[in-house]
Amino acid sequence: MPAKEKPGGRAVTTAEYEMLASFRYALRQFLRFSENVVGRVGLTPQQHQALLAIRGFPGREQLTIGELAERLQIKHNSAVGLVDRLVNRHLMVRRAASADRRQVYVSLTPRGARVLERLTAMHREEIRRVGPGIGLLLRRLTVAKRGPGVKRRR
Repeated sequence: MPAKEKPGGRAVTTAEYEMLASFRYALRQFLRFSENVVGRVGLTPQQHQALLAIRGFPGREQLTIGELAERLQIKHNSAVGLVDRLVNRHLMVRRAASADRRQVYVSLTPRGARVLERLTAMHREEIRRVGPGIGLLLRRLTVAKRGPGVKRRR
């Protein structure tokens, strides 16, 4: 099947479609692994993401609910409900900011940190297993996107 012209650019090749499909498939396999592992400890993927967003936030280990909503790409009121569920499970705590009591910070409890550490160790092993293949696909897609005649930056 011939390549079709994309708006404002060159045609997308069959090889690019195949690479993108393979890349999406590999990502989906990793996400499925994650969903299964997280489910075994009684969490939803979104709850796991919330714990990870807090622990992995650059420069600090607490977030406002607004920052958490942004990190998870969800609405503020959805983040509030998510925090409520994690607080009820003793995985997260809320604290009002000292300077502005209207601003609420969330952080992990010691229990939440232990659960996240266990999950992260399992994810790290899976990433070590699938990472090279995903990296190769990503590099191929990046090179394919530049197109012929476009030099690589070093």
